[in-house]
Amino acid sequence: MSEAAVGVLCLETTFDKVPGHIRNPATFDFPVVYRVVEGATPARVVSQGDPALLRPFIDAARDLRAQGVAAITGACGFLVLFQRELADAVDVPLYASSLIQVPMVHRMLAADRTVGLLVADRDALTRRHLDAIGAADVPVCVAGMRERPEFREVMLEGRRDRLDVARLEAEVLAEAEALAADHPALGAIVIECTDLVPFAYAIQARLGVPVFDIVTLTRMVHASLTRRPFRA
Repeated sequence: MSEAAVGVLCLETTFDKVPGHIRNPATFDFPVVYRVVEGATPARVVSQGDPALLRPFIDAARDLRAQGVAAITGACGFLVLFQRELADAVDVPLYASSLIQVPMVHRMLAADRTVGLLVADRDALTRRHLDAIGAADVPVCVAGMRERPEFREVMLEGRRDRLDVARLEAEVLAEAEALAADHPALGAIVIECTDLVPFAYAIQARLGVPVFDIVTLTRMVHASLTRRPFRA
């Protein structure tokens, strides 16, 4: 490829991907290449952490590399369970989840501050996920979207493809506000779920804290691969 492209490992979903979502090419000003992993449903990746999916994801990562991408990421933060194996499978940077930013964000904050995590399913997030990126000892507080009907019906259960964006935004802000109210020491938020990134601006405008997600990470990685000389 003539310009550095980022490959994206995708779950098998069909709902609307609005601007700001990693699977909407308009989110980026550089090329992205998508690879859907057949059988990688939200239930198998998020709820079950199905180890049988590791091989298909490795194959997909190698296929993206063969297409010439300069880095590879994932369209679901719960892929963090496969971070080490996927990174070992290719010879370019691979960051399976926005959650790998958690230790970095923690180090940026004062010692008495907490990192907030906004995730698809709070109950599905375990110590194994944090262990996978060296964040087991990071003080975190977690909000999940499973009980919010628009998110659950569209993203987790796949009942319909058409997304009510305003309804989902209200659900996301309600969760973020509740998290901040319950945890006054909240210093920043890391959005695990790629489906929530389109609302990162609204979250920051409401809470006034730094917000990190898969898009901030992807832009940083792409910038590291496309450096330009400084000129006087």
